[in-house]
Amino acid sequence: MSSESTINPEEMSLDELRTEIRDIDRDIVELIARRTYVADTIAQVKASKDLPTTDEKQEEVVMDRAGENAERFDVDANLVKAIFRLLIELNKVEQRENR
Repeated sequence: MSSESTINPEEMSLDELRTEIRDIDRDIVELIARRTYVADTIAQVKASKDLPTTDEKQEEVVMDRAGENAERFDVDANLVKAIFRLLIELNKVEQRENR
């Protein structure tokens, strides 16, 4: 994602812009995969320590951080928080299934 400093969208063709979106989409999926892997590792640690799957305090920290990051990058905070809610719920479902 460091390529954003070299991109001038006004000088790009529609195909080039679509290629850029494709690359960004791939990066997003890669980051979701990385996040899921770490969340799975957290689930293993929780299971080994007999901790509950849900940690509402930590979820609140994650949601607050998501909102702050959204504001930092001038993205709609409600949209970003909705995406993070979905990611958290998906991770919790996986954690429950793997216990």
